[in-house]
Amino acid sequence: MPASLTPSGPTERPRQLWTFHGGLHLPDQKAQSTSRPIGRAAIPPRLVLPLQQHIGSPPEILVAPGERVLKGQLIARPEGYVSAALHAPSSGRVIEVADHPIPHPSGLSAPCIVIETDGRDQWAQLPAALPDFEQREPATLRERVRWAGVVGLGGAAFPSSVKLNPGPKRIHTLVLNGAECEPYISCDDMLMRERPHQVLEGLRVLRHMLGAELCLIGVEDNKPDAVAALDAALNQSGVEGVELVVIPTRYPSGGEKQLIQVLTGVEVPSHGIPAQVGMVCHNVGTAVAVADAVIRGRPLISRIVTLTGPGMVRPQNREVLIGTPADALIAACGGYTGQVSGLILGGPMMGFSLCSDQVPLTKGANCLLATNPESSPDPGPPWACIRCGECATVCPVSLLPQQLYWYARAKDFDRVQDYDLFDCIECGCCAQVCPSQLPLVQYYRFAKTEIWALEEDKRKAEHARQRHEARVSRLERLERQRKARLRKRKEALDGGGGRDAQDPKKAAIEAAVKRVAAKKAAQAGASSGNQAGRRSAAEISDASRDADRTD
Repeated sequence: MPASLTPSGPTERPRQLWTFHGGLHLPDQKAQSTSRPIGRAAIPPRLVLPLQQHIGSPPEILVAPGERVLKGQLIARPEGYVSAALHAPSSGRVIEVADHPIPHPSGLSAPCIVIETDGRDQWAQLPAALPDFEQREPATLRERVRWAGVVGLGGAAFPSSVKLNPGPKRIHTLVLNGAECEPYISCDDMLMRERPHQVLEGLRVLRHMLGAELCLIGVEDNKPDAVAALDAALNQSGVEGVELVVIPTRYPSGGEKQLIQVLTGVEVPSHGIPAQVGMVCHNVGTAVAVADAVIRGRPLISRIVTLTGPGMVRPQNREVLIGTPADALIAACGGYTGQVSGLILGGPMMGFSLCSDQVPLTKGANCLLATNPESSPDPGPPWACIRCGECATVCPVSLLPQQLYWYARAKDFDRVQDYDLFDCIECGCCAQVCPSQLPLVQYYRFAKTEIWALEEDKRKAEHARQRHEARVSRLERLERQRKARLRKRKEALDGGGGRDAQDPKKAAIEAAVKRVAAKKAAQAGASSGNQAGRRSAAEISDASRDADRTD
């Protein structure tokens, strides 16, 4: 029985490779872009930085139009736990914050920060470097990675600080993914060839943060130069507990679940993540970005991008500032050939077509592929499914793509989830072998998007219901409190002795009424006395007059 790793920890170093279900052997087409060393793209006149460059919530904008920014300055901070910061890739002036076209299958626009560069490339004040990271707490290093805006550079763009926080789960194995199985893409290959020591720096930082005992670096056997460079760097560094493993070239061995299964024989559970089996997988480019953030205090503002394809004059890998327009990069590679037919962001299997080359490169953009009619022929209209089962044969996740297709097409979103739709990694193997030319992955993406939208509507409705119930409860509570106050006040006025007790307030009122009545009575008595006096005087006068007349 081959040695394997269990959730409790590694029993021994793996001496044998395993395999996964399905997969394809595809022409790699990588030599087009690996014949030249990594170049450095020029600073463009304008940088367009979409806020949404990662999985999770968009960051909160910290700058305004007209404000001058410096290279590496934080211009948008994370909003929520699953979010990523955004920094200025070069110095210049913010000219607007507005919607611009972004690299997305929809072709729609989204909020972006636009910086007009000044060409000086002046750095901002950066946080202190942490070369003594092994003496630091993992939480401190995670906060540095979060500040730096590091996301997965293999294409998923998931915030790395979240992935580096497995919580109470014990991580015994760190896997560095250098497989890069997509055809044409070679940015990780060139990174491992030219900067192997930086890859190992990142490995050491990641291992310390996770507390992993064993580190595995998986590289496909179609990258001999990368393997040789990493092996030499390992021998020079003297790092222990690290194994460089060469695996067979088979698409999609670069998927993290597939790579873990090939290296360890452990299968990540359905709907699960590698941390559940004590492992974490990071791309080699992500490892270098983590090392830059921790050891050098630099945020993620650039990445290596493969510029390739038969529709491009001089394919090459270049280090590109985030936010650089695609057309500027293509022009730097000699422009398009006369036979270009389309532009794809990513590889031919999992990438998507761009509506225009006027979109910026984001953190998750690892390749710009210019195709021609020969390399990417029009498949024509799809035919009816003939139920051949080839899609199920090549599915690396052991799903039933045919059933997923039927229910996604019928918009039966409950049934489609019964067939583990969200385990689909959208690798495109099923569509590649489909004799009916069905766009299967597009159907799966449609179903996922609709289900996410329905769940979001349910979440909002539930939130509204909870708010309404909370409001009703609050009003009822306030009414009860008001009545209780009135009752207590009445009891206080009653003196606590019941209805027959003398009411002090009423007594005071009655006393005041009596005083007013007495005063009025006194005033009335005085008035009567005056009138009586006046009457007596008049009577005396009349009597005198009568006496005079008698005399």
